[in-house]
Amino acid sequence: MSDEITANSVSLPAQSSELPSGFFDMIDDLKSIVRGAHVRAQLKVNTEMIRMYREIGRTILEKQGEEHWGSKVINRIATELRTEFPGQRGFSRSNLHYMQQMARTWPEQFVQQPVGQLPWGHIIVLMGHCKAQPERDFYAERAVQHGWSRNVLEFQIQSRLHEREGSALSNFAATAPEDSDALQAMVKSPYNLDFTGLDNQAPERSLEDALVERVVLFLTELGVGFAFVGRQFPLRVGESDFRLDLLFYHYKLDRFVVIELKTGRAEPEHFGKLNFYLAVADDLIRNPERHGPTIGLLVAANHDPAVAEYALARSGSPMAVATWTGVDAEAQKALPSAEDLARVADDVLRAQTGAP
Repeated sequence: MSDEITANSVSLPAQSSELPSGFFDMIDDLKSIVRGAHVRAQLKVNTEMIRMYREIGRTILEKQGEEHWGSKVINRIATELRTEFPGQRGFSRSNLHYMQQMARTWPEQFVQQPVGQLPWGHIIVLMGHCKAQPERDFYAERAVQHGWSRNVLEFQIQSRLHEREGSALSNFAATAPEDSDALQAMVKSPYNLDFTGLDNQAPERSLEDALVERVVLFLTELGVGFAFVGRQFPLRVGESDFRLDLLFYHYKLDRFVVIELKTGRAEPEHFGKLNFYLAVADDLIRNPERHGPTIGLLVAANHDPAVAEYALARSGSPMAVATWTGVDAEAQKALPSAEDLARVADDVLRAQTGAP
């Protein structure tokens, strides 16, 4: 018999119908293992690059201090590094200055800190937009925790999130002591709603329409963990029908969140109405075995802190009150109207076509 192996003697892969049960589940597991390894490798590469940048910056700072080098030396350093490592990016003159700034900003090892886990572009944003170290630490921690992109990081810094987060007046310590810290961190004041293009004089329905139309931006402003459930959510109590302005679910806290919108001042009756909504939502929407008590958030143009404290103190439901900011009314008046823009467009068109 010939020792030659013919094509017909080779075992071919089994058809999918002959594969053992659970085969594709195993394939999914293997793919997850590979993807996880890729992510870990990328994170390790990023960490090592940040460590290298910091060491370069620290070394240059030390030599500048010892030898009193001028700024022109940085240009030569950049040229030498680019010549030696032509395939590696990041050795521009401006980047070397950022490396020095990083070494000054974080004089101690920081690889294990949140900032050491961020991409280089995020670190540049922190150095360029935050004035104090506590601010940088705050945003670095949030960026790592929530996986912010660089654009989201810039937006949160510009909106002064570190001053607004957890600053809403609430009764969480009294009504939900076991979760009060997490609930307090969930709310902020004021909410930045200038993306709606509205001022505090707009009708409440217009504000609601604008928020729903821009729900992704609104969810970003609310914070991580919020999922949109619905607007004008119906509740039937006895013979009466009620509607919640906005209903959200916070999947990290396992609680529904009812948001009542007011474009004017928050009044005592608004707290009472929201407290009623929370009681009904707890009975009709909430599953006691899965969900914590429903949270109420009254978002108004402004409020009297003394009045709000009395209203919150007598409520048995966890509630908070926050303000919101939009486009300044005077600034909005200074902007051209749609009619003004239309007239300008007509004038330009006539000038281009020679029409009278």
